[in-house]
Amino acid sequence: MRIGLLGTGPWARMAHAPALSRHGELDFAGVWGRRPAAAEELADTFGVRAYDDVEMLLADVDAVAVALPPAVQADLAVRAARAGCHLLLDKPLAPTVEQARAVAEAVEKAGVASVVFFTTRFQPETEAWISEQAVVEGWFTGRAQWLGAVFSGDGSPFAASPWRREKGALWDVGPHALSVLLPVLGDASRVAAAVRGPGDTVHLVLEHAGGASSTLTLSLTAPPAAAGAAVELRGTAGVTVLPESPEGVVDALIRAGDALLSASRTGHRHACDATFGLRVTEILAAAEGRLNGDA
Repeated sequence: MRIGLLGTGPWARMAHAPALSRHGELDFAGVWGRRPAAAEELADTFGVRAYDDVEMLLADVDAVAVALPPAVQADLAVRAARAGCHLLLDKPLAPTVEQARAVAEAVEKAGVASVVFFTTRFQPETEAWISEQAVVEGWFTGRAQWLGAVFSGDGSPFAASPWRREKGALWDVGPHALSVLLPVLGDASRVAAAVRGPGDTVHLVLEHAGGASSTLTLSLTAPPAAAGAAVELRGTAGVTVLPESPEGVVDALIRAGDALLSASRTGHRHACDATFGLRVTEILAAAEGRLNGDA
């Protein structure tokens, strides 16, 4: 499968490009970016072609990986799907429900495969734990803490990201927490509460279709010494916590590439496809509405 990369920022350089170049069954064909000079530099680093016209790249490949801000990703994903390209997308799928729905509908209409990259869902230890807990009955409550120091530490390459500055932890790390809780506790039937904490920190309470409730604490402004992620489940089976994974994002992205290949070959949707990405966006938008006093 020939695959192109859309995007040239820090995430493209440190995660997507290395994963695509190392993947044994993906032919990393080229790079397009909104800054042609950056596309040239990244393409030269990995020995691929730099495209100055995104439509030319879409015509030359079977799939695209997207490492762009959510609003830009959503628009280009629709164009790529209409061009017949399979999609390796990033979270959040889009900054609005309308844009996310447009992506999911374009994927459905074009019949292309889609995978949205939620890191924890593509690490063997954590994905195995999620699958094991999903078949356990009697979960009573879940607790997820996703605390980053992007805005409070020194030197994060994502600290100047305009969309992160605007949307905050809810939209950046909230998708990670939801990608773990939803397959275990069931869909979030209601955002029961949402309040703001220090900086961009938010606290959510969700009601789940399976009868359980969950709490989420999300932040990009945590003290560096307090940063980290944890998920705990409590129910009739006792208490269990999400294990840590020794693998980094590049290995996880390689597995996401495997998932895209499998979905494209078999026609079977991956659990983290654009439809799931849409559902995560709907929950984030509902939470944002609660924070803004809309409900």
